[in-house]
Amino acid sequence: MKKNMGSTDRIVRFVLAAVIAVLYTTGTISGTLGVVLLILAGVFVLTSFISFCPLYAPFGLSTCATKQK
Repeated sequence: MKKNMGSTDRIVRFVLAAVIAVLYTTGTISGTLGVVLLILAGVFVLTSFISFCPLYAPFGLSTCATKQK
């Protein structure tokens, strides 16, 4: 898999996942919405660590810095 996520995108996803986890553990969000958001947070963390977003691939998107010639 070719990396298609830049460092800013990775940091934003990780921070959002942390916020969702804190909101869930404090009980601010709960129920079905809480579980769905917690699963989404897990996906954010996973894609942050591997630097690849499967949704970017079909559209040819990339937030990686490009090298200029």
